[in-house]
Amino acid sequence: MIVETSDAQIAPNLNLLLDRVVNDREIIYIKSQGGENVALIAADELESLLETMHLLRSPKNAERLLNAISRARTNAETSQI
Repeated sequence: MIVETSDAQIAPNLNLLLDRVVNDREIIYIKSQGGENVALIAADELESLLETMHLLRSPKNAERLLNAISRARTNAETSQI
């Protein structure tokens, strides 16, 4: 689930919001009055997204990974029959 809040609401609710980000895997969008908006995301989720981006950056590597996923799904479906 994605939650939106404002910068004015962050300070009094920071611990609650951080718990939601970490425990419930929620993303919190913070609307800024004057600047760009930001998002709170669990660090391990961010690391996972960055690693996925890195792995998919190369078209050849992306093709290999997607083919491997397809083969794994086909094998999983075949073994369930």
